[in-house]
Amino acid sequence: MDKPLCINRFRYHFSITKLVFWTCIFLGLILLFFLHSPHSSSYSSQRRFLADPDWESRVIKSGKPRSRSGGLKVLVTGAAGFVGTHVSAALRRRGDGVVGLDNFNAYYDPSLKQARRSVLERADVFIVDGDINNPTLLKKLFDLVQFTHVMHLAAQAGVRYAMKNPASYVHSNIAGFVSLLEACKSANPQPAIVWASSSSVYGLNTKVPFSEKDRTDQPTSLYAATKKAGEEIAHTYNHIYGLSITGLRFFTVYGPWGRPDMAYFSFTKDILKGKPITIFEGPNHFSVARDFTYIDDIVKGCLGALDTAKKSTGSGGVKKGPAQLRVFNLGNTSPVPVSKLVSILEKLLKVKAKKVVLPMPANGDVLFTHANISLAQRELGYKPTTDLQTGLKKFVRWYLDYYTRPGKKSNV
Repeated sequence: MDKPLCINRFRYHFSITKLVFWTCIFLGLILLFFLHSPHSSSYSSQRRFLADPDWESRVIKSGKPRSRSGGLKVLVTGAAGFVGTHVSAALRRRGDGVVGLDNFNAYYDPSLKQARRSVLERADVFIVDGDINNPTLLKKLFDLVQFTHVMHLAAQAGVRYAMKNPASYVHSNIAGFVSLLEACKSANPQPAIVWASSSSVYGLNTKVPFSEKDRTDQPTSLYAATKKAGEEIAHTYNHIYGLSITGLRFFTVYGPWGRPDMAYFSFTKDILKGKPITIFEGPNHFSVARDFTYIDDIVKGCLGALDTAKKSTGSGGVKKGPAQLRVFNLGNTSPVPVSKLVSILEKLLKVKAKKVVLPMPANGDVLFTHANISLAQRELGYKPTTDLQTGLKKFVRWYLDYYTRPGKKSNV
């Protein structure tokens, strides 16, 4: 027997009501997730920032070479970061046009990044508050300035943090790199690109010193894997679109305005506060060692890579011929045990460290790094000149100035 029409209509309207209800709940959850995600706040700040009517003229002014005949026009991503600040300042000092781009994320204290931005503003370098994953913003920047070069330093850094937030590494180091390369290949003219890879790509490789010809297919961390992926992506865009791309494998960069998550930085903070510091060691008490490279030496390598980069061969996304593709180690060639790093800091700070020695955990770190820099010496004129004692002395001087005298400004 057929059911009354009114009952069918009731059930129909009831099911529609349920569908609308759960759709609203679902959309509300998506909106809530988006609003609380780290990237949504970044894009929100971008919208507020780009509402400034003067930002376009400031980009154009900052992108103009000042005094150098035939000066470069460089877009520096991650410009408020450690290496980005120093590279941007060095480029501007010699008269190149420099426009910075940084999303000022909270991986470490954003106030340090804002302080770096203030230093660059005094050097007449303008930093756009934006994300490399925003294609509209990237296109706008390339429309405003015909960049001759891109210095790509924006990335999610840190080996251990990848175990807590793996998505941030994929978002920044892979998706962000692709987003930038897409903007570069579509630009006319295409810029030459220099970007920061990492010594971490050598992973489990035991042959020392590490050479650019060594295997890099055994990463020990997600961070290293994303940098290795970046090198393969760079090869693809070079091959298909004629982009001139140079990768730089940095070896443990340190110095003034450094990253607080680095060992030398956190050791300094904890030693001064009387807190114990943890020193890791390998099997059979093997000393963990790093090829510590002072920031000024890294900057010289970055500028050398920019100055020797050949032009891209594509136009508007169409390849016209083979383009330059390079990768270089930028290290100091002198691995130093972490225990010696601590000894130097103790002497400079005049405080004895409270040391806790533990076996290295399975967190993605490697036991040692050691760079073969012969290729960079030959092709870039790269020659590091700062030993660890001298470099740490400069860092400690900056640290004490910046953190114990808040009213005094430091310069890069």
